[in-house]
Amino acid sequence: MRALRVLIPAAALLVACSEPGAGQAQPAFAPPNRVPPASAAAVKTSFAPVVKRAAPAVVNISARRIVRAQTDPFWELFGLGVPRARVANSLGSGTIVRSDGVIVTNNHVVEGGQEITVALADRREFPARILLADPRTDLAVLKIDVPAGERLPVLPIDDSGDTEVGDLVLAIGDPFGVGQTVTNGIVSAINRTADPSGDGGSAYIQTDAAINPGNSGGALVDMDGDLIGVNSFILSRSGTSSGVGFAIPAAVVRRVVETAVGGGRAVIRPWLGARTQSVTSEIARSLGLPLPQGALVADLWPNGSAARAGLRQGDVITEVDGRPVVDAASLNYAIATHRPGDAIRLTVRREAGRQETLTMRAEAPPATPARDQRTIEGQNPLDGATVVNLSPAVADELGLDPFGGPGVLISGLGRGFAAGAGFRPGDIIRSVNGRRVETVRQLVAALEAPSRGWQVVFERGGQTITARF
Repeated sequence: MRALRVLIPAAALLVACSEPGAGQAQPAFAPPNRVPPASAAAVKTSFAPVVKRAAPAVVNISARRIVRAQTDPFWELFGLGVPRARVANSLGSGTIVRSDGVIVTNNHVVEGGQEITVALADRREFPARILLADPRTDLAVLKIDVPAGERLPVLPIDDSGDTEVGDLVLAIGDPFGVGQTVTNGIVSAINRTADPSGDGGSAYIQTDAAINPGNSGGALVDMDGDLIGVNSFILSRSGTSSGVGFAIPAAVVRRVVETAVGGGRAVIRPWLGARTQSVTSEIARSLGLPLPQGALVADLWPNGSAARAGLRQGDVITEVDGRPVVDAASLNYAIATHRPGDAIRLTVRREAGRQETLTMRAEAPPATPARDQRTIEGQNPLDGATVVNLSPAVADELGLDPFGGPGVLISGLGRGFAAGAGFRPGDIIRSVNGRRVETVRQLVAALEAPSRGWQVVFERGGQTITARF
């Protein structure tokens, strides 16, 4: 675990993601009873009925992987620096979401795992395989093969979005490997955008229920015994639970599970097709807004979904499907939880305080130009670098600015001159020897041109760097 921000070891597709037979009518739950306890006896009411329903669907997950550690650099000088292999284990939790053995957990629990074992609540163990791993949401979907005719207990995914601050919740997992453990608390906040990856495209459920190492991938359960989130990480200075835990909302969980069960290899996230910025106090005053909330449209992708829907520069998006937009990150999250093809209602504020409602179609970011991924070879500074064309789809996949303009992205480094020259994955090549580079084909042509030296201009972290070789 790391200090401060800690990762802890959280339609046909809709039918496919649900419990087999889910097409049958299901009993409807009554609206949540949000009434404070009326007496001391009410305070002593037990959570046992909820736990009995939910706990059997929470599992323990262990992943083994081989890690090669380098020996002392001194011995490498004599050719004796042979890497040593050791076995590393990670421990976490997971939740059964389909009775045929589909399980959701955190990606960091199983990342790099070569042997994954799932232990059920009844202590039976099964080998598992990964159907889909999505590092951006930190979710992974696993599958175990259960005996023919057996139906495992499941937790229904409740992505209704009616969770409110103050709601009682239970966190169920296997912290410290001591066995299944249940803690309770309340929802401290919703739509939190604190994100250890820096991606900014997620909005978490914050809870004060105790979450510790091994709770990763475990279930955050409401009082109906439904899955409303997957516990993912905590904020802590000590590395242990401090009452600030974060869970991935059920809406995101369902999208990832749907994709995995439907045979998808990657989660397709719709994008707005617009560059936005959060409304600050200064922006709110300049626009005459009563509160510093919403997302200001700064730029639009030509002929993108937002542009076709009628969105304009200077508009402030205040709601998505009737739900308030707090900032740009929450807007991106609200868009990303839709499926491609969905109709999305945007409430926007325009000049003179006029409000309008626009309807846009959810679309994946365009993959234009095509990736054209290649590994550069030859006597040039980029020898050994794997490069791709930068498109909105590639930028979205890697968490880059889709409006950064055309260019060639270094996606990886292998054996060759480029690694020793100081290039890094994520660098964007802008020009070679004064020739502007916008595609991989142009880059290759520039590198193949006869030259006595090389001047490469590239962008890293928003800064432009000129290197000479």
